[in-house]
Amino acid sequence: MSLRLVDELRGSVSATLRQASLISVVALALVIAAGFLCAAAFVVVLDSYGPVVACLVLAGVFILIAMIAGVIYGVRKRQMEARARRQRARAANLRAAHLLADPLVLTTGLQLARSIGLKRLIPLLAIGGVALGFLATRAMAQDAPDQAPAE
Repeated sequence: MSLRLVDELRGSVSATLRQASLISVVALALVIAAGFLCAAAFVVVLDSYGPVVACLVLAGVFILIAMIAGVIYGVRKRQMEARARRQRARAANLRAAHLLADPLVLTTGLQLARSIGLKRLIPLLAIGGVALGFLATRAMAQDAPDQAPAE
């Protein structure tokens, strides 16, 4: 049984290594091709306009590529931060729901209701609910300060 598992793992690792080596060969070939394309573009512009203009044109092209990559990076970073905020909020909501479903919390609540009495406990629960609602709206207001109010 364990030998079969080791053989499967060895086969999986070797297949992954083969794929990685093929991908690295493809990436290397693409980098070399891009280098020759840049050299060809440089020669074409050099023959037409001279060496200074050729260097400036290729520098401009690479600056443009860098700017586009920077904008894409910024957009992706903002999307990831928004996704992380949503996941934190979802996790906080789940923690609160799990807290109320905890048997220890329910048992403590029942013992508290028995010892204090239900008629005295209802006003305390109402005050606690109002305080909890106030804290929840305050926490949501602090999480989203950059949102403008609807008009």
